[in-house]
Amino acid sequence: MSKEHSAKPRSFYSSIFLAAALYVFISTFSILSPILFSFILMVLLSLALNPLVMKLRRLSGGRTVATGFVVLIFLAVLVLTSWAFYNPIQRSMKKFADRLPQYWERIQRPILKMEQKAVISEKRIKREVSSEVAHENKLKKQTNAPAVSPSPPPLPEPEPPEEKTPPSEGIMHSAPGMILGGIGGSFKGIASNAASIGLVVVTVFFGVIFTLLHPRPVIRTFYEIVPEQHHRKAAVIARRIVEFVPRWALATLIGMTIIGFMTFFATWPLVGFQDALVLGLIALVFEAVPYIGPILAAVPALLLAAGQGGWLPLWVLLAYITVQTLENNVIMPVVVGGQLQLHPVAVIFSMLICVTIFGVLGVLIALPMLAIFNILHEEIYRPYFLPNVSDEELEKMATTTLDGVHFSAKKSEPADASDDQNPGHK
Repeated sequence: MSKEHSAKPRSFYSSIFLAAALYVFISTFSILSPILFSFILMVLLSLALNPLVMKLRRLSGGRTVATGFVVLIFLAVLVLTSWAFYNPIQRSMKKFADRLPQYWERIQRPILKMEQKAVISEKRIKREVSSEVAHENKLKKQTNAPAVSPSPPPLPEPEPPEEKTPPSEGIMHSAPGMILGGIGGSFKGIASNAASIGLVVVTVFFGVIFTLLHPRPVIRTFYEIVPEQHHRKAAVIARRIVEFVPRWALATLIGMTIIGFMTFFATWPLVGFQDALVLGLIALVFEAVPYIGPILAAVPALLLAAGQGGWLPLWVLLAYITVQTLENNVIMPVVVGGQLQLHPVAVIFSMLICVTIFGVLGVLIALPMLAIFNILHEEIYRPYFLPNVSDEELEKMATTTLDGVHFSAKKSEPADASDDQNPGHK
């Protein structure tokens, strides 16, 4: 009965309904994108943690205890990181606040020099303009006046009184107001973004817990969406995704650990053992967010260095630049690229696409979404549209294209012709 029903042509009203649903989805995508992002991130994290829960389940005897143990580990790491982060940053902020008047004085001096030069230049321009106006008036009088005996040269006109600029109009006095105005104008946007990020974090956190407790309904829903005749292919795709996501999580964790140790050893001679340990832990945690995380991890280090003063902020900045250079060119291509087998250009475009669709946090799911896209391409697109083209033939076409030779212009060899006649050739 189900097969007969599935074989019936789609009605006109169902096509209109699908078109209307697609239009509504596209029109409201800006509102639905945080929900979609939260769901994708929740599923990815659940699949990444599921192997750990399965191993703990064999020891504890149930998913509830295993999931609770994983949640306790996460909360313990979060509390320890916050505690280790709080004391050094509080100390560095206090030192920075004590040194802030000195920094402000250093900034004031060049600005005051610019103000004085501007005032002097304004006075000089006023004198020149007054002299030119007086000279033009004198020429007009000489042109219009009757011819008389030459008169003695006129006395120089007194200079106009200098206009004193009120102190409130200076750059230094208006700078605090401008800064406060800018901060007040951007506070609303910052608060809105922080609230949306907090909502996503809370939603994903509890969603991961409930998914780890009962994962089968989520996977069953996936099969309920796919038509029955495609269940076999859907099972292959789902299995490949389930096997891939833990490898992505492991590669990310290894990269985070390496960056944490490198940051620790790079900042140890500069800020000491305890502060370097905290900065290494912060770099490890923030490395989970590609591209944006390293920038956020450098902010506490710069604040800590600014609190001590001197050339230390510059040395700390150079240390972080060195670590990030090694990360982008050596560590991440070897670790993450080796595990996921992704081309750097594809990684860059996946970052841009996910950021455009899901915002700044889209970089979190860029790599797994790229790998999932590759799986869908291999399992769906190539079997239907490139059934008889092998990887070797694609490599050959790419090579001939780069060499400047038209692939279609080359005659096929006898071996190739025999292979084309073979229906089993792929």
